[in-house]
Amino acid sequence: MTVRTAHVDGTTLLATVARRNDLAIPLRIAAVLFVTALTAAASQISIPLPFTPVPFTLQPMIVLLGGAALGSRLGMSSQVLYLFLGLAGLPVFAASPVLPQGLGRLLGPTGGYLLSYPFAAFVAGWLGERSFDRRYLTSLAAMAVGLTVVFTCGVAWLAWFAQPAAVGLSAALRTGLVPFLLADAIKVALAATVLPAAWRAVGR
Repeated sequence: MTVRTAHVDGTTLLATVARRNDLAIPLRIAAVLFVTALTAAASQISIPLPFTPVPFTLQPMIVLLGGAALGSRLGMSSQVLYLFLGLAGLPVFAASPVLPQGLGRLLGPTGGYLLSYPFAAFVAGWLGERSFDRRYLTSLAAMAVGLTVVFTCGVAWLAWFAQPAAVGLSAALRTGLVPFLLADAIKVALAATVLPAAWRAVGR
């Protein structure tokens, strides 16, 4: 008897559902568009903070959950599409009285966080393809690794590349990392419950 495991065949939650319903291509396309739309919707739930140019949003959790559920390539594709929509000028980035939509947003202080999304989704999807999303502790690890990608890119951009002026590493850590650690730890702990629960539902 041959026993298949997710870390061998690369099975994701999306691939499992699509295969069972014989809707592989349409369901994959719909899932990518749905995660893109959900990322854009999450950007509208943002809280500006007076001591940092980086708002508090739910986007990173959507990026990571979507990546883990879709897999590395499709998860990354959903976020690349999201960025292209933003570059086209559509209002998919968080509302801001000072930061413009379009290319200017990607060049500004939050650009590194936004540009990290395809890579964070890829990492979460790669780990999801290896069954990390099926149990709480491994799902928590996958979410944490993906969030590390977001913060690493975001802080590095804020420190050295942001326009009109980068702020340096010390200020970037102080304004782009430290204020978010506790809240994002809570978000990751909650997000890590979602996919194991979804897998249990699929199993039933």
